[in-house]
Amino acid sequence: MRILLTGGAGFIGSHLAQQLLNRGEDLSIVDNLDSFYDPGIKLRNLEQVRKMGNMVFYEADLLQREPLQDLFRRHRPQTVIHLAALAGVRPSLEKPIRYTQYNVMGTVNLLELCREHEVEHFIFASSSSVYGSNSKVPFHEDDPISLPISPYAATKRAGELMCQVYTHNYGLAYTCLRFFTVYGPRQRPEMAIHKFTRKIQRGKEISVYHKGESKRDYTYIDDILQGLLAALDRPSGSGIVNLGNSHPVKLLDLIQLIEDRLGMRAKLRLLPAQPGDISTTYADISKAKELLGYCPRTPIKEGIRRFVGWYLDEMV
Repeated sequence: MRILLTGGAGFIGSHLAQQLLNRGEDLSIVDNLDSFYDPGIKLRNLEQVRKMGNMVFYEADLLQREPLQDLFRRHRPQTVIHLAALAGVRPSLEKPIRYTQYNVMGTVNLLELCREHEVEHFIFASSSSVYGSNSKVPFHEDDPISLPISPYAATKRAGELMCQVYTHNYGLAYTCLRFFTVYGPRQRPEMAIHKFTRKIQRGKEISVYHKGESKRDYTYIDDILQGLLAALDRPSGSGIVNLGNSHPVKLLDLIQLIEDRLGMRAKLRLLPAQPGDISTTYADISKAKELLGYCPRTPIKEGIRRFVGWYLDEMV
């Protein structure tokens, strides 16, 4: 299958790229190596991808239509997997215009090119943040989600809606996967598990918001890949689907797991909630199980063991 993967130099994207090459897919990757975090990390990720097989890499911005048009003409993708985005809830509060431009217009640019070049299937990486401060748990795909509480969440919901528009008007099959707090080797350095591990290992203080009482549905990278590949194998599309672990973990309990693996105690600074933060995320994965055969297999204790092992081997 000819696949175009955006964001393939990132955390989730590089892992997915390796899996696609292992399956023998014809893969092209687009990534602009954005400076949100060290581009050198992304280049190292790409080195790992190249070890799995031949692929074509394009350094391009999703807002620049002509280079993308050329890429579509050359590669003629059958499926587009769109993982690229400006990430993070808190940074989006500081730069809402930039987030809206890149996450919404970049997605629309891709959808237009999919329409023009008769792409069969568009897979879009959405986020649990679209549920906002939903008081009903676990979160189900049919829950009303009209009140996102960050620009990032709003851009992801806008992307979902645009996918639905292109299906309705042009027949483009789509799958929107709502990821729930993905972690594992190569996780972005500003994300909680990576940041906490680094600071505990270096003896630095951790700022703990919600006073450590918030809960997240942490989902290990291997489980997310299982769902992504299953979605790829349904070319007719799956609509909107949650991919989570369905076992929320309290923040203070998460920190204790990291402490136990490092054999070190954290220096904690307990703080109130920040704007844009959600107190709990919790995925109802019944639809993913039914449509994709999705079954997360990595409990948080095992996932943290693997992540800390990777961190100590690769980052220290």
